[in-house]
Amino acid sequence: MTTTLDTPTQQRVDQWLSGNYDADTKASIQQLITDGNNAELTDAFYRELEFGTGGLRGVLGVGSNRMNRYTVGAATQGLSNYINAAFPDQDISVAIAHDSRRMSPEFARLVADIFTANGIKVYLFSSLRPTPELSFAIRQLGCQSGIVVTASHNPPEYNGYKVYWDDGGQVVSPHDKAIIAEVNKITSVDMIKFDGIPERIHLIDEEIDAPYVERLKTNAVNPDVIRRQANLNIVYTPIHGTGITLVPRTLAALGFTNVHIVEEQATPDGNFPTVKSPNPEERAAMQLALDLANKINADLIMATDPDADRVGAGARNHHGEFELLNGNQMASLIIYYLLNAWKEAGKLTGKEFVAKTIVTTDLIDKMCERYGVNCYNTLTGFKYIAEVIRELEGKEQFIGGGEESYGYLIGDFVRDKDAIASCAMIAELTASAKDRGLSLFDLLMAMYQENGFYYEALVSLTKKGREGAEAIQQMMADFRANPPKSIAGSPVVRVDDYKSLMRLDAQTGQSTAMKSGSMGIESSNVLQFFTADGTKVSARPSGTEPKIKFYVSVVEPLESKEAFDDTYAQLKAKVQRVVDELDLK
Repeated sequence: MTTTLDTPTQQRVDQWLSGNYDADTKASIQQLITDGNNAELTDAFYRELEFGTGGLRGVLGVGSNRMNRYTVGAATQGLSNYINAAFPDQDISVAIAHDSRRMSPEFARLVADIFTANGIKVYLFSSLRPTPELSFAIRQLGCQSGIVVTASHNPPEYNGYKVYWDDGGQVVSPHDKAIIAEVNKITSVDMIKFDGIPERIHLIDEEIDAPYVERLKTNAVNPDVIRRQANLNIVYTPIHGTGITLVPRTLAALGFTNVHIVEEQATPDGNFPTVKSPNPEERAAMQLALDLANKINADLIMATDPDADRVGAGARNHHGEFELLNGNQMASLIIYYLLNAWKEAGKLTGKEFVAKTIVTTDLIDKMCERYGVNCYNTLTGFKYIAEVIRELEGKEQFIGGGEESYGYLIGDFVRDKDAIASCAMIAELTASAKDRGLSLFDLLMAMYQENGFYYEALVSLTKKGREGAEAIQQMMADFRANPPKSIAGSPVVRVDDYKSLMRLDAQTGQSTAMKSGSMGIESSNVLQFFTADGTKVSARPSGTEPKIKFYVSVVEPLESKEAFDDTYAQLKAKVQRVVDELDLK
């Protein structure tokens, strides 16, 4: 049958049809050919599924660009080869966890089998567990690497695979590129060792759960406040994910006694039947929690994504209505609370630090400067924050950190964003506010009055398939060739290009090299524009999804709580002006 597939795509299709793949896989491919479904064939085979900022992630199905037994197998075989070479003459072990998604348990067992077939000992969680607990387990068990099978907050048709190193953080350079090189050497399905050795697999659960919860309890900076506000009225939903295993348990261990679970979303289910997308960044995913919170007059709403590394939260605003806080607001509140608590406890010595990503609000930088605390900015991806923590271990003490996409970390015994720890801290800081007669939203407004009202918006454009990927690259090329001279009436004074690692002074026209190889900074396809009035626009193609993201940040003083609504309206209008001027569509 004649097709319009390009040569590389056709070669991959032919390889799968002629290779040692199972009959069902071949039948599915043949059906696409028979149906003349070239668009689906192209999307499934036009490339090899690649590691991005979060590892391997893709749509479930047959094909080299899909999550299936063979792409997961090739990744694991390549990783096994790299680990064995990286740790010669050692008793190597890895830890494996998985979320509630379709095929997650099966992929976790497949990964375990391949590791054991390559002589590697495996610690496998006996059932679903949060991603941050996997990071903790690696350090607790002294593993050389780890895997969590998850696609985080993506829609149900996705699954994924995140790789961790011996420090409990996701792999960074040079390991990430070296692993990819090893995976690319797996050119035949026959190179994958599928036949596992069961006696090398050790099931784990409570032996990690208990010490993890105990360590989470040590993050509490004011246990007395929790005791006084034990009855804080909390609504929590795991959105059919792994958070149900440990968030309620941790809140109870801290002393919170009035936690209400959204029962319709309490059961783990990879189909996520109550939501279109299990993403706590989206209001629709939290609607059932909002309904319950209004019904019982709750103080706080929290929702974790399927692998429980991200958390969304909401509280009543000054009009008595529940308002969901975005990731920049929540990250800022956590750091604001921790900085104040550390200062009051006399723990700030000048050797403490906070870490965040370059697209996360600059409000955190400003607060850290006020408190004499270093604030390190990294590329997007929590693996870079983990890299900073590792590099500074024994030199500076990590307080906390976060990113605008609802991921936060308190303390350094986990090396990835941790929604379990974050839920505990958000509950504590809400209890602290209530102890002073304030709501969480009151605390937010007080923070803005002290430091300026920073408002951020994310414009995320989805462009699927090969044509979409090409369109995204063209948008970045256009911005590089013709950067804006002004944004929303304010002249652009600086342009940071993380691809070339060059910084342009737009006023003098001089370019200087950015600090290449510094912690969390390497060449990446990111552009940032800074204006004279404090506006910042960042453009970044996603490493895990078919999207290009634009992060817009504006700032104005907040004179009083009474001025909040007017100032908020001005900031939102300014963001819309930025979006319109830059034609972000």
